[in-house]
Amino acid sequence: MNRIKTAIVGASGYSGMELLRLLLTHPGVELVAVTSRQEAGNALDAVFPRFRKAAGSALTFIEPYPDAIAATGAQAAFLALPHGVAAEIARALLDRGLRVIDLSADFRLRDAAVYEEYYGHAPTAPELLTEAVYGLPEVRAEEIRVARLIASPGCYPTSILLPLLPLLRARLIDPATIVANSMSGVSGAGRKADLTLLFCECHESARAYGVPKHRHLSEIEQELSLAAGERVVISFIPHLIPVNAGIVTTTTAMLREGVVPDAVGAALENAYCGQPFVRLLGRGGCADTKNVTRTNFIDIGWQYDPRTGRVLLMSAEDNLGKGAGGQAVQSFNLMFGFSATDGLQNF
Repeated sequence: MNRIKTAIVGASGYSGMELLRLLLTHPGVELVAVTSRQEAGNALDAVFPRFRKAAGSALTFIEPYPDAIAATGAQAAFLALPHGVAAEIARALLDRGLRVIDLSADFRLRDAAVYEEYYGHAPTAPELLTEAVYGLPEVRAEEIRVARLIASPGCYPTSILLPLLPLLRARLIDPATIVANSMSGVSGAGRKADLTLLFCECHESARAYGVPKHRHLSEIEQELSLAAGERVVISFIPHLIPVNAGIVTTTTAMLREGVVPDAVGAALENAYCGQPFVRLLGRGGCADTKNVTRTNFIDIGWQYDPRTGRVLLMSAEDNLGKGAGGQAVQSFNLMFGFSATDGLQNF
């Protein structure tokens, strides 16, 4: 197997750690660079002892300078950086011939004005917004294969979009009635010092946040609108729950007049039959985070409430796996011709 020389830019955060876990054992990857301003000069296995004796664990963290990354011979780079920081490095690496998979929000939105509305500043590389491919492998596999820049989706959007997109494309639900409630583990907030994320602040507590306009709402509505062929505006209520990782989402919407409930299950089966990382639980199946953490699976179940005419969509994923690092590796596999499951076959 031809091994692709690969860099992880921002390898010391939670998403970076997940990428390390997956790529250090990926049969098609030769990890040649890991970057971190904070850890520059330190050995990878000293910063993360769990990776000791893994091939590549003796690498030393370097500063995220594009020339230094390119000098390693890297052909691909994963960017696990905050929004607003990734775009400039992505542009520089693209100019040096690398293919880039960005886990930040810098390239997820096609409209620069929408980006500025939600993120409070203009996009750093607006000329790349229309080139970047929104990296949902189950939806855009052919585009991902030939792309040089992937905007890997956010964790909340993945859990909401994959259940909804087939139903919107089939015109089974009324888009104006969509409401999504999500609950995420604390790692979704990133590896940073923040009073609200301390153990005593989060343990034995749950709370909504980011309402009514969480930043991920922008990419959710963008992708739902593309699927529906019309502008879609939804209510989205995210919650923080006292677990390390995992997202569970319950989305509801009214069925269109004349649609039979079983059409929901048929649409999901048609969309995801043969997809290795979508597990359909069927009617009445309630997704559970304990079954997806530390994997790249998303579990999707559904039910119909005849009293209200609403369909209930229930999904669960690992916010660091299918919602971040795992999904990015899925795109990498498509881009470089590997099997869909290479590096991701874990349960």
